[in-house]
Amino acid sequence: MKSNINIQVLLDEEKMPETIEWNAPDGGVEEMQESKAILLGLWDGQEKSALRIDLWTKKMMVDEMNDFFYQTLYGMSDTYLRATKNAALADELKAFAKDFLKKASDALEKEEANK
Repeated sequence: MKSNINIQVLLDEEKMPETIEWNAPDGGVEEMQESKAILLGLWDGQEKSALRIDLWTKKMMVDEMNDFFYQTLYGMSDTYLRATKNAALADELKAFAKDFLKKASDALEKEEANK
């Protein structure tokens, strides 16, 4: 049985993402859903390398990107734990994610204060 996850990206005249939409009919998401960003990672087992597609729209704000990366990193720690059973490294990744968000938020506050 095959299952599809569909991603559609509307580009502007400069080939920058204008809108990103997705659906996953077999996962219960029938209608296209709008998104401001996508981070897609694929593992090429033959080449032993990661392939990535990272896209975000012009509507994506820096504070949203900070939250998106934090939630992605934090979620990856749960995935890593389920895949490897290595709780110590999963906890390190969670701690890194929390530290990342604090530093990113502090940097954004500093930047906004200097405007």
